[in-house]
Amino acid sequence: MLFTPTIVNNILGGLGNLLHISNILFVLLGTLIGLFVGAMPGLSATMAIALLLPLTFGMDAATGISMLAALYMGAMYGGSISAILIKTPGTPAAAATVLDGYPMAQKGQAGKALGISLVASTIGGLISGVALLLVAPILGNLALQFGPVELFAVGVFGMTIIGSLTDKSVIKGLLSGLFGLLIATVGMDTISGTARFTFGILNLYAGVPFG
Repeated sequence: MLFTPTIVNNILGGLGNLLHISNILFVLLGTLIGLFVGAMPGLSATMAIALLLPLTFGMDAATGISMLAALYMGAMYGGSISAILIKTPGTPAAAATVLDGYPMAQKGQAGKALGISLVASTIGGLISGVALLLVAPILGNLALQFGPVELFAVGVFGMTIIGSLTDKSVIKGLLSGLFGLLIATVGMDTISGTARFTFGILNLYAGVPFG
């Protein structure tokens, strides 16, 4: 059974914590910050969470997690604002929004495009939240079985997705993906700690700087 009495009690307890006035205020604050961060090209939701994480250390656990989750969801939608209006994705996840959103903005339908993006983000967030709640234990067991072969297959799959997004030239898309992968290999290996393609330059030990 997916919904055992223990799971139901945990869900009701979580909802009870979330509906506190203080938690709702921090959720609204996190959403506003997320919208701002997502709409700023170059700032990602992950970066915002990393920067604001120290602020949650003094909060209650439920309040801090709710704020960070709201920040992440707000940033996911905020990335579509700049993608639709100025053809520059605010977050990497909004890259595909440019393909349909910006042409609508050129036709004077920017408000409609933003509304569609908001509705899609809301529905997607609700569905993904419920799906995660139901299949999280199964995904946990599956993730423990992932080895080097499976991770390599996921990487190859990601490269093919990059190629599929460039409808005019698949080869150019794959080459750009390979070039990005080459840049990502510069720096210290996260597992072995070996320096790769640094050529003795200390500034490259942390990877290629983008700022």
